[in-house]
Amino acid sequence: MALDEDRIPVLVAAGQTIDRAPNVSALELATRAAQQALDEVPALRRKVSHVSVVNIMSETSTAPARVLARNLGLTPVRTEMTAVGGNAPQWLITRAAAAIGAGELDSALIVGAEAQHSARYRGASSSIRAHRDDLGTDAVVGDDRAGVSAAEMSVGLVAPVHVYALFESVIAHRARRSAAEHRVALGELMAPFSAVAAKHHTAWFPEVRTPTELATVTPDNRLVAEPFPKRMCAFLNVNQGAAVVVTSLATARTAGVADRAVFCWSGADAAEVWFPSARPDLGSSAGLRAATSGATTAAGIGVDDIGVFDLYSCFPCAVEMAVEALGIAGDDARGLTVTGGLPYFGGPGNNYSLHAVATMVDRLREQGGTGLVSAMGWYATKHAVGIYGAGPQPGGWRRGETDDAQRAIDSSALAVATEAHDRAEVVAATALIGPDGAVYAAPVIAALPDRRRVAATAAPSELGELAGRDLVGEPVEVSGTPPRYRLIP
Repeated sequence: MALDEDRIPVLVAAGQTIDRAPNVSALELATRAAQQALDEVPALRRKVSHVSVVNIMSETSTAPARVLARNLGLTPVRTEMTAVGGNAPQWLITRAAAAIGAGELDSALIVGAEAQHSARYRGASSSIRAHRDDLGTDAVVGDDRAGVSAAEMSVGLVAPVHVYALFESVIAHRARRSAAEHRVALGELMAPFSAVAAKHHTAWFPEVRTPTELATVTPDNRLVAEPFPKRMCAFLNVNQGAAVVVTSLATARTAGVADRAVFCWSGADAAEVWFPSARPDLGSSAGLRAATSGATTAAGIGVDDIGVFDLYSCFPCAVEMAVEALGIAGDDARGLTVTGGLPYFGGPGNNYSLHAVATMVDRLREQGGTGLVSAMGWYATKHAVGIYGAGPQPGGWRRGETDDAQRAIDSSALAVATEAHDRAEVVAATALIGPDGAVYAAPVIAALPDRRRVAATAAPSELGELAGRDLVGEPVEVSGTPPRYRLIP
């Protein structure tokens, strides 16, 4: 039976922009990227009924989508902005594709941007208001739960680099590598990302870095959180914007742009056990496995059938988790990124994966085949995966089924203690390094004898012993509120 073209979702336009000026706003960048996309499909401008803006960190507004629509001369039926999360762009595309597949939506504009570079240039007041909020309030969509619990916050586990460093310690321990040895392996993993960024027209750091340059600790590449030096961390201080237009194949054909279409084959979403301390395994992601499996199954293909990947790469462990979830090698010949990743292409807040999708659109138009984009929010918590094709999927668009997997993930959560006076075994650990090279804090997640987890930070007297040390598997004595730990000789 022939597929109904009114219900085949496609991406027909994509725009990306970069600006190194100190005085540009995120909404200016978003407007430029959206205008670039709409200029590709002028006959669709009046068809856009939904305008979705990815959460912006660098400026405050209660109505960014309404302001954007006004800037572009659009009159959408619905405007919205997302909750915080790097999964949001792919989640929005999956949701729009599902609505088109269900006959509930014709055309949507999805946009995001960040101007942290400009905000930082302005100084301590990093939040800038580009306009007065005189247009009301956009609806907020997506899961807006906080990313960490009070137990984690009480010991300073808030910054993503600190939490992801804990995940990395588990992976390093399983590989039986010291922090220094693991950095070498991570340099090998991430250097190809920089080579891709070097060729991307909107990359913040268009330069090739060798594995040694990434892994060697120097004054210009200082340790931030063991084992991560600066050049292995997402770089947020960028001015970048991206936009895509999602519509039906029938609408694209009527507008005369069907030849530009890249087809949405499938999408799937899942979440990890929400708070990191409660996860039974901090070195892998059941949520990411569920989302990747759901998307490939819905697309009717296996991982071997995918031509190219863009794996979320805020920190190396995010890539390692995705590689494990997909069952591919870290040096897969197809490559793991089309942009260059968040440390080298740039990490524009919650909007990185919209750049990945926009670049994937260009790649599939040029080379054909299929591509997979993974996106991640909070602390490897929220996952969204999309599969795209240069041609239509024979069975039409499908949303991946993850409900059963999600119930199993949720039921695996461990109890977390907010105080403890007991011995515990370290499950994950890191040492946080200041600009002077000294350890200033060393948080851990540990397992108590009754299987509860506890987040703790090192007693000040212990800090001098923790630089470069693998604490995973070691016993510690935990006490106090908030919990602190001491080493056991």
